[in-house]
Amino acid sequence: MRRLCGLHSHFRHLRLGRMRHVRRLTASGCRWLSTLDGVEDRYRGVHVDLAKQPLDTQSPESFQKVLRDSVSEWKQDGCVAIWLRVPILASSLIPIAASEGFEFHHAEGDYSVLCQWLQTDTHSRLPPFATHQVGVAGCVLRDDTKEVIVVKDKHRSHTLWKFPGGLSEVGEDIGVTAEREVFEETGVKTECRGILAFRQQHRHPGAFGRSDLYFVCHLVPLTFDLHPCAIEIDECRWIGLAELEHQKPLPALMLRVLQLVRQGLHDGFENVVLEPENCKSMYVGNMFKMYNTPFLRTREAVGEANTG
Repeated sequence: MRRLCGLHSHFRHLRLGRMRHVRRLTASGCRWLSTLDGVEDRYRGVHVDLAKQPLDTQSPESFQKVLRDSVSEWKQDGCVAIWLRVPILASSLIPIAASEGFEFHHAEGDYSVLCQWLQTDTHSRLPPFATHQVGVAGCVLRDDTKEVIVVKDKHRSHTLWKFPGGLSEVGEDIGVTAEREVFEETGVKTECRGILAFRQQHRHPGAFGRSDLYFVCHLVPLTFDLHPCAIEIDECRWIGLAELEHQKPLPALMLRVLQLVRQGLHDGFENVVLEPENCKSMYVGNMFKMYNTPFLRTREAVGEANTG
């Protein structure tokens, strides 16, 4: 979530033509690997997946030698970093890699990734893994009754009303997270209209040392009956804005969101929320969502109409 130089796109921009395959034959005719197979990216980082290496490199003795030889050769070739992907079933090789200068970068599911910066005379430019986690809440508003949905979590020490929400999943749009979390916690189907506000919180106690980005979305209800999740939710209800505003204590984020909701009800939410706009990405075949006010799109539409 921060601006990174150097190798920030190392998993996406691989020059497949720079693959190194070194094979030799022993006197007995058996294949022996002198260096690991690696894929070099455009930043001169080498990516090695141990799951794709021959089995004869998997014993501790063989692995240490071939890893040491590989690091030495890649250093001589001017490579700047090595990314070593280790399947969980090959985790016994991690201490060997650590003894050769590798450090953990991240781990997920059934693998871990270790890394080593090879240019010892310069500061490492390897990017960290995730710097933030993303949470999303849904402010589900009934325009006719001026009510919103609030919940109380089962596993919280305090008993304050809050908007339903949770963590975004990998590859999930912010609005989709809001709709999913609201449905999972309350049973209400909704449609996201945009982002009301977001906050950045460092030293978040539940983020494993990462910072936390928390988005609050404006949602309109498609259904109205509440069916709270029996596992996560202690209470769930529709509540009037005035009653919620008198909750003590009233967290700063909740107060600001309620002020935005009242402004949206008075002036129109198109003047309050950041609405999603589908845009074509510079990466061929990809799209992305740009969240912005409708003002620019309105001006563009007027301009096109005047020139049409």
